[in-house]
Amino acid sequence: MAYIEDENEKVWELAEKIGFCMLTTQSGSDLKARPMSSHGERIENAFYFLTDVDSHKDDEVALHPNVCLAFADSKGQKYVSISGVAEVQNDREKIRDLWSTPAKAWWDSADDPSIRILKVTPSSAEYWDSPGTVISYIKMAAAAVTNTRPDLGDNAKVEM
Repeated sequence: MAYIEDENEKVWELAEKIGFCMLTTQSGSDLKARPMSSHGERIENAFYFLTDVDSHKDDEVALHPNVCLAFADSKGQKYVSISGVAEVQNDREKIRDLWSTPAKAWWDSADDPSIRILKVTPSSAEYWDSPGTVISYIKMAAAAVTNTRPDLGDNAKVEM
């Protein structure tokens, strides 16, 4: 099982390194994505986000808790897509633990009563980790000339 554990670790490593993701929720029959700052907790098998009680995503999660977190480092050619179940929480201690400088753009302090936590418990993930843009382009060009498929790095589907 070490191989599976390594893939799971790779998902966490990439998501933590990238930090920001597009959180996709369902709104009626439409899907909506918005950028969010992620706080991953491997030990808890959860990703946490600070959100506002008046935001639409809270209502969307209440109706359709299945979400997708899409992390992308396009310069480094590293991507992670995580599927999971979201829930809104009002854990004031956890809010203080997650409070950071970027949150000050939205709220004055961690004590703002409108702050909520969006917790996402991942169920599965897929990652793509290539050696980088320049090397990838060289490998693609070489593959095109030789009529072969380029080796563009690692890709794995992971149960979490």
